[in-house]
Amino acid sequence: MKKLDIAILGTGNIGTDLLIKVLRSDYLECVLFVGRNISSRGVSKALSLGVSVSNQSITAIEKNHKNIDLVFDCTSAKDAVKHWNILEPLNIKVIDMTPAKLGGFCIPAVNLKEVSKLNNINMITCGGQASIPMAYVLGKTQKQIKYIEVVSSISSRSAGPATRLNLDEYVETTEKGLTLFSGVTKTKAILNLNPAVPSINMQTTIFAQVEEPDLDLLIKEVNIMVKNIQNYVPGYSLINTPIYENGRIIIMVKALGLGDYLPKFAGNLDIINCAAIAVAEELS
Repeated sequence: MKKLDIAILGTGNIGTDLLIKVLRSDYLECVLFVGRNISSRGVSKALSLGVSVSNQSITAIEKNHKNIDLVFDCTSAKDAVKHWNILEPLNIKVIDMTPAKLGGFCIPAVNLKEVSKLNNINMITCGGQASIPMAYVLGKTQKQIKYIEVVSSISSRSAGPATRLNLDEYVETTEKGLTLFSGVTKTKAILNLNPAVPSINMQTTIFAQVEEPDLDLLIKEVNIMVKNIQNYVPGYSLINTPIYENGRIIIMVKALGLGDYLPKFAGNLDIINCAAIAVAEELS
């Protein structure tokens, strides 16, 4: 079976962790790992793994586009727009790991089949991958949800320069995804970068303002959704069974990483990267 030939654009935390996961896949082959700094930690890691690298950024992909089926864009929202303007005419599929909002929003446990037909697939955000499936279940099981708010906390050590640069886009894109998948127009997303030592694990809390909750149906559907997500993100789990207090439904989830690049506390890398791998393998 021929593997899908992929390139990874961006050699930071997300790109490097993604590379290690791609190398473990039976369906994907990384033919190029591309950044701007040949001395970066990510490039050094790729070289140690025997992967072809370049510091010519998008230019390297342009030069080698005939050998590439798919590009993971792990840069920034601003750069992803520039890259898509180059890659679209080359007829290369893109899985966008940035909050650029260019392609179809994807939550694999919800709409993998539908978005796999698109040439640009957006993985929203790490907080979005953690919270939006729960928001989707809330929208599916509850009547007249007035408001959804999600708060994600991650270790500051796991947030690279691009993540910090994209904080405004993170909020906008996560909120758009929450509305799209839940049907609730009023949403809010918050991201906390926690500097604590030892580093904290990724944790996300979902609040939904509902007057007459159906907790039995919600709990049933939440458990099904968690199992579906665990098929591609093994470290995803519920912290508590959904509860109702002070007019709000509260769901808490966490994500532990596999420890591929950063230690297991960096579940924010795993939850978006494992989701992206699930999409790419569907395309293979």
